[in-house]
Formats: sequence, structure tokens, C-alpha cells
Amino acid sequence: MKPMLEIYYHRDFDGMAAAAILAEALDAVRGEKELDWHGVNFDRTLEWETFGIGRRFAVVDFHFHPHAEYWFDHHPTTFLKPEHEALYQPGPTRRFDPASPSCPPIIVAHAREEWGWEPPARFEELVRWSNIIDAARFHSAEQALFGTDPALRIMRALTCAPDFAFHDRVVALMRRQDLVQVALDEEVDRCFRRAERNRDRALEAFPGTLVERTADTMLADLRSRKIRRERFAAFYLYPELHYLVSLLPTRAGVHITVSSNPWNRPDDGLHLGEILKEYGGGGHQGVGGVNPPDDATAERWARELYERIVAARTP
Repeated sequence: MKPMLEIYYHRDFDGMAAAAILAEALDAVRGEKELDWHGVNFDRTLEWETFGIGRRFAVVDFHFHPHAEYWFDHHPTTFLKPEHEALYQPGPTRRFDPASPSCPPIIVAHAREEWGWEPPARFEELVRWSNIIDAARFHSAEQALFGTDPALRIMRALTCAPDFAFHDRVVALMRRQDLVQVALDEEVDRCFRRAERNRDRALEAFPGTLVERTADTMLADLRSRKIRRERFAAFYLYPELHYLVSLLPTRAGVHITVSSNPWNRPDDGLHLGEILKEYGGGGHQGVGGVNPPDDATAERWARELYERIVAARTP
């Protein structure tokens, strides 16, 4: 039997779905019977050169790692260094598709074409919702905030995860169950209901987090640990906005997210992921994130990012 393979996934809905799908495919057709999985975020890039030394591991929905046995991603900013991009070659255990709205369909297509795997029917819905959630293809801000489809209940439950083990447990559920069953899991449902209450409080409190704004760009500080952040609160409350720069609390320290309004997209050509890559983060054209090393740096970077966007939009 092969030694343990650890799957590292970006700690969000589509990263978790990607880990679940990859685990099932590797078990079914690649002889990987000893599998485990753990979430990662941008803070891990600070140690990316030494990450995983001495272990077998895979990486999905996250930065390219030259030593990963399996790697799949769709982020245009995936290569942290030019050398990494030079090392990447598509092959039986790697695929990169920056045009994909999320990571799961890349893995499904690859496993079908390269490994002859036919995925269970339940993964069709998982892939469909991964595309909607990760690419913010919601019909409206109301659907994103108040939708009750099983996938949206799971997405919302993640905002109230009690610890990182919760994400790993949901990956296990996604691997074996359909989305309705996952959403009805007692712990997932409990987190969803807590998240609903937090959402209502977050919407009420959001105006007080505003630090500065122009007609279409906002800087907000959501570091209060008493109020959970709402990814789309600003665009729900202020639909005229094009951009939001926000400071957020996480277990790994302060996180900065820069996002454009999915329902009022700007046409200025700014690529937020590429901008955040300059700070050690990454993302897509419409959204990017980074984990600064400390609070002071986070405040400075957030201000700098806000001013960069404002300047870029000033005639």
C-alpha cells in the first residue's frame, strides 16, 4: 500500500469540493487508499519553499507547488515565482486552467480524460454550485445573502466554522454524500443557523465599519471579532459600489480582501488578483486576497490598495 497522501485545499467551498472530488478519484482509480486532507490559506505561502518536505502531498485550488504529486488550480496568480511557472508542465497528475470558474470541473475533466474515472452523479451538483459560488455567479446579492439552497446553506455555514477541523469534516461529507445530505448534517445545520443570525447582525453593523469611500470604492475595517464578516454586505447595502477593500479577522491573522461588485462590474480592466500577487497573495480579476504578517502591515497595505484603486479610477 502507498504511504499516506495529504491533500491540501484552499479553505473555501470550491477548494473543499475539489479536495473531496480528488480524494474520491484517487481512491477509485489511482490506488491511493491512505488519504487525509487539510485546509490552507495565503499565510502558508510564507513557508512555501519548505512546505511539505518529506511528505507525499497534493495541492488543489491553491498556488502551484513544484513538489506536489498532484496539483490542480484555476487561479491566474497561481505561480508565486517565475521559476515555478517554468517548472510547470501539464501531465497525468497536474492541470491548470485559469479560464475555469472553479477548481472541481478541472479535476473531473482531468480524471475522466487521463485516468478513465467516471465520477458519481452526486458530483454534478457539487461542480455546478462550485462554479456559481467561486465565480460569484449568483442571480443577485439577495440570493448570495439569503439563499437557502443546500449548497448556499453549506457556504454560509463555513462562515461560522468553530475550527479548521470543521472544514476537513465537511470535505469528508462532500466526498460521500450529496449536497442535501451535507446541508442536513447536524453540525453543518447548526453552523448555518448561527451564520444566519450573524448575517443579520453583520448587515446592521456594516455601516459602522466604513473607514473611507469615494462614489464607487470603499475601504472597510471588519476586524471586530464580535461581528462575522459578510462577503457581499457592502454590495447589498451600497449597490452603486464597484470596489471594496476590507480588513478581516481570521485564525491566521488579519486578511485583506479586495473585490469588485458582481452585480455592478467595473469595466476599467483592473486585475485584482494580479495586484494582490504583488503583496504575496493572489486571486482572480474580480477578487484577490492576502494575509499580511501583522496588523500594522495589514492597515498600511489596505490603505495603499484602496488608494491605488481610487487613483486608477480617477480620470
